[in-house]
Amino acid sequence: MAGGGDDAPRGRDEAIVAARFARAHRWRRAEIAFWLAAFATLLVLPRQALIGNEIAIIALFALSLDLILGYAGIVSLGHAAFFGLGAYAAGLLARHVNADPLLGLAVGAAAAGLLGFATSALVLRGADLTRLMVTLGVALLLSEIANRAAALTGGADGLQGVVMAPLFGRFAFDLTGRTAFAYSLTVTFLLFLLARRIVHSPFGASLRAIRDNRLRAAAIGVPVTRRLVAIYTIAATYAGVAGALLAQTTQFVSLDVLAFDRSADVLLMLVIGGAGWLYGGPVGALVFKVAQEVFSGLTPQYWHFWIGLALVVLVLVRRDRLAALARDAVAALVDFRGTRAARGAGSRSVPP
Repeated sequence: MAGGGDDAPRGRDEAIVAARFARAHRWRRAEIAFWLAAFATLLVLPRQALIGNEIAIIALFALSLDLILGYAGIVSLGHAAFFGLGAYAAGLLARHVNADPLLGLAVGAAAAGLLGFATSALVLRGADLTRLMVTLGVALLLSEIANRAAALTGGADGLQGVVMAPLFGRFAFDLTGRTAFAYSLTVTFLLFLLARRIVHSPFGASLRAIRDNRLRAAAIGVPVTRRLVAIYTIAATYAGVAGALLAQTTQFVSLDVLAFDRSADVLLMLVIGGAGWLYGGPVGALVFKVAQEVFSGLTPQYWHFWIGLALVVLVLVRRDRLAALARDAVAALVDFRGTRAARGAGSRSVPP
């Protein structure tokens, strides 16, 4: 009888946890609208396909960093190492072996994932400052290797002569960028679905527990090291896919894919969009790229100043206050329209 009494509360707790995970997996209207709008740009804004392709790629790159920073609390200043390795792997494969885009994606993902797994033991040791320096060191090391191996990578001149075969043998990568945009956006969406599944699972819950308090997570039985190695490898794989997409859609790879600026920019995108909610990367990438296009058109040499100023304002005002102001503005606009409509209806109901 005692055993049965103990099983009942445990069963209720398991049911509650299962219900919470089920709610987390449900799609909200805002999420559906976000992705519908993203795919609608393929038809509505065909002339912006090139910039749309770039946004889709850096959104996937930012999503990969969010998996380790926002959900596992791993800070990185060298995330471009995986992005660049995926780009070079896909570019070299297309130039010397096989130009199939999907095969190139797989090779870029595998190369970056193997590097992430190999370096995870170094990155996960020590405090945040140690991790920053180790991740930065890995990226700088790969950048110097790519620069010195000019016979293979092209060095400072970049890897040229990358020609991709048509996607599925039918859709060629042309100068308009429409195929590239559809391809990159679809890959980003599919990997987003996988990431959403990961973070809303018990595995994702254990990552958040580690992020909040590693000692407490270990005390309740969470295998901390294995979890961190797994998510670091997954994030590296995602970054490698993003780099492979860039190499395939631009058909060129330069040392810039391994530069510190790329790691810094993706961190900035997460600051803008917010870390730890999956959409922070795509939203931050969209805002950053649009702001870059606008500010570089106004002041080509000083567009970094305006983005830096916007970042300072964002930090000072705080994102939650800006969101609250936006919600209040929308509510006020709805109330204003409702009042005008009521007044119009009242005036029409009064007889002359």
